[in-house]
Amino acid sequence: MQIFKYTLLACVLGAFSFSASAQTFSAASAQADADLKASLAELAQVRESITAEKIPLMTAVSQIEDEVIRKKEELDRLRRLRDNSDLGLNRLRETVESMKEQNEYAAGLLDEFVRSFETRIDYSETQLYAQATEDARLALDDSDMAQSERFEKQLNVIGVALDRMGQLIGGYTFDGRGLTPSGEIEEGTYAVFGPTVYFASKQSELAGLTYNKLNAAVAAIAEPGAEYASGIRQFVNEGEGMIPADATLGKAMKMVEGNDSVAEHLAKGGSVGVVIIGLGLICLLLGLFKLLEVSKFKAPKPETLQTVLGHIKSGDSANAKTAAAADKSGLLAAGVENVGQRRGTLEEILYERILAVRPRLERFLPFIALTAAAAPLLGLLGTVTGMIKTFNLITIFGTGDAKSLSSGISEALVTTELGLIVAIPALIIHGLLARMARQKIGEMEQTAVGFVNGVSTKED
Repeated sequence: MQIFKYTLLACVLGAFSFSASAQTFSAASAQADADLKASLAELAQVRESITAEKIPLMTAVSQIEDEVIRKKEELDRLRRLRDNSDLGLNRLRETVESMKEQNEYAAGLLDEFVRSFETRIDYSETQLYAQATEDARLALDDSDMAQSERFEKQLNVIGVALDRMGQLIGGYTFDGRGLTPSGEIEEGTYAVFGPTVYFASKQSELAGLTYNKLNAAVAAIAEPGAEYASGIRQFVNEGEGMIPADATLGKAMKMVEGNDSVAEHLAKGGSVGVVIIGLGLICLLLGLFKLLEVSKFKAPKPETLQTVLGHIKSGDSANAKTAAAADKSGLLAAGVENVGQRRGTLEEILYERILAVRPRLERFLPFIALTAAAAPLLGLLGTVTGMIKTFNLITIFGTGDAKSLSSGISEALVTTELGLIVAIPALIIHGLLARMARQKIGEMEQTAVGFVNGVSTKED
């Protein structure tokens, strides 16, 4: 019974608990449904809002994408323009560099033409074109001058050259100054006809052909002969006349002009050449003096020696002294005076006499030998000084003008020539004179030995 009660009570309690649980679940389910509906409503509202905002956003995105595409196309276009501009700039730079190279090449040709223009014309014509060529040369050295101005001055020289070519077709005349053969400068008229230029003086009867003389300020005049003077003057004044023609185009006159006189040739040696010539003259005079001195010196003759020995052996001292006096060297006289001495003493006395003669026979020979050794060294000294002078002239005038360098080169070569010219004869003269002196001394030694062996002397 009790168990039943408990069981019933448990059932009642369980039913009550189930009823309470059922009510709580229903309320929660209702609340969840309400929340779900609210969420769905909110979701629908959000979707409607998104739907409402999506179209403008898509439109904006589409516009932005279109703008990006347009910007990319613009960027590509600008990049192509940049590449084209770079390519054009590079081509322009290449064009500028090419034009610079062409200008430099043209400037080099013009420079060469200006520098060589004066060398291609006759020296007498430089009086006409000196101003144009001088302006062009100054333009070459002026680094601040614009290239266009430099080209203009150089083109002026080309214009002058073209005008000259036009005048050369028929020949032309001009007034100028010329250097006469006597060294005076006279005013006159030049006539250019082909490769030859003729000159007729207004101050004298001088008429001849022009040539370039070293270190002359104007063209020099050469007279071909009195028979051509009137013809040249008539040709210069009237355009007709008998004139001489030079088939060598002036080379023959240059060769004749290049044949210097002895004085002119020696003058090219400069101060060192003067020293060498002076030394050579002194050596020559001493050589002639020594030749006479050695030639006049007479060694004892064998005949005189035999005569003296004959008198000594016969005991005739007086005649022996008289015969020994014929010996100008004094060797036999010294032997006769000391004939009674011992053999060694007599030899020393005779040898002393030979030693007394030796300095007189050999004097000045060392100076001649010194001249033979020093002359080439002086020539070498002149060569060095001449080359130094040449390099100094190259520093000032450059290498384009060979005439300005000729003085230094001439000094360098002429001094070497003079040194050898002096040294070789001096060496020969010294050898001959030394041999002659040794021969004289040898004859005296032979005489002394013969005298000692021919007399009876006491032994040491």
